[in-house]
Order: sequence, then C-alpha cells, then structure tokens
Amino acid sequence: MKKQLIVACPTCATPVEWRTDNPYRPFCCERCKLIDLGAWAAEEHKIPGDPLEDELFSGELDGLRH
Repeated sequence: MKKQLIVACPTCATPVEWRTDNPYRPFCCERCKLIDLGAWAAEEHKIPGDPLEDELFSGELDGLRH
C-alpha cells in the first residue's frame, strides 16, 4: 500500500493528506484557502522582484491606455 503524503496547511498548519480529490489542496478547507487568497489580494504576500526592472517596464504600460 502506498503511504499518503501529509503536508501542513499553509494557513493554519493542520496536517492534510495530499490527495487529488481534495479541492482545497494544499489547504485543509475552503476557509483557509480564502484567507490565503485575501492575503494575496491585500498584498500581504509578495513575490520578490527587481525594483529597477519594475520601474523600467512600467513605463511601457503608459501607451496602452484606452
């Protein structure tokens, strides 16, 4: 028998079985999934980037306004 992988929910750290039939994977429940989504929307989570690149490329967006 294959042993199931157990991961910690990124929001509350509850142990969760990593299964394809879990619609909230890697979260334990919909609540934890929505809490994480809200944190991204509030910009509490960020992916590191190069501020100089951001500044250089943001100028290209000025001509795209409708």
